[in-house]
Amino acid sequence: MTPHNNPETQPSPTQTVSSHTVPSDEPVKVVVDAMGGDDAPGVVLDGIRQLFASTDPLDASIQLILVGAADAIEPLQLAYPDRIDVVATTEVITMNEHPAAAVKQKKDSSLVVGCHLVREGKGDAFFSAGSTGGAMTAATLIIGRVRGVRRPAIATVIPAPKGSVVLLDAGANTDVTAEYLLQFAAMGEVYAREVMGVAHPRVGLLNVGEEANKGSQLAQDVYALMADNIAGFAGNAEGTDLFRGSFDVIATDGFTGNIVLKAMEGLVAGLFGELKHIFYSSTKNKLAAAVLKNDLSALKDQLDIEAIGGAPLLGLAASVVIGHGSSGALAIESGIRATATAARQHLPELIASAVAARG
Repeated sequence: MTPHNNPETQPSPTQTVSSHTVPSDEPVKVVVDAMGGDDAPGVVLDGIRQLFASTDPLDASIQLILVGAADAIEPLQLAYPDRIDVVATTEVITMNEHPAAAVKQKKDSSLVVGCHLVREGKGDAFFSAGSTGGAMTAATLIIGRVRGVRRPAIATVIPAPKGSVVLLDAGANTDVTAEYLLQFAAMGEVYAREVMGVAHPRVGLLNVGEEANKGSQLAQDVYALMADNIAGFAGNAEGTDLFRGSFDVIATDGFTGNIVLKAMEGLVAGLFGELKHIFYSSTKNKLAAAVLKNDLSALKDQLDIEAIGGAPLLGLAASVVIGHGSSGALAIESGIRATATAARQHLPELIASAVAARG
């Protein structure tokens, strides 16, 4: 067990990109907030056990630093001594606390200590399914932003039937400026190209109509900025475009983006719940369900948020991924894997290059 000394120094709000990112053929060390999530630490530990059961060579190269209550996490470290280090903490930032105040007051919380470990180079990336506001505040203040980035943004990959869409911001910034939205679009374009493998991402601005003069004055101003500065700008995106495959990246403010995301999650859960009710309501329907079982399972897997596990916070000097507070073990497993992938793909450097290129 490694004690933590709670550094009191105030970090600069912006940094050059950290130099301790790891090549893809070497182990990557992910710092995990073991106390983050509605059912933590139990669900976090279950997710880690599932990850360690994987036979994928890339998963086998993931090493962890677990941050949290020693009595809860040390038994898992004893079971996997070659893959887990433990840093004990005594405080937890809960979902209902004011993020900035909690980060300032709870210096020995798993969120704050975890971010310090990444800043100090002891870990390559950070994952938490705890308070989104707390994670963003701690990561921004402690790890720091890429130089030139005004505000980090949560990038959520929406698994749609006609291809995936990167939606950002999904909740980090409820109040935005035109410049913020332009940067969100630029960072999303990098993510779609470098992580999702889209050679020429089509970037859209979420709006109430497809014409350039639609929406608020802010939306019209952003449209003009994106048209001049984003190579793949393809115009305004309406809500129906999220599933049409018309765009690879859709930029919006965090207030709207979070509502869109939660509405879609509720719709998917409700839809499959209703289908289950229908298929089990009669013998005839059960027979129909048996015929469609494989196809429905494939569609459910495609739309399953749990399989994604978390959303990267783009614009920071190190890779940070935020999971859902209601994450189950699969989502924790997927989220840690996504965090390791982000570190291997050097996302902060890619974002830094894109921002620097724009001046």
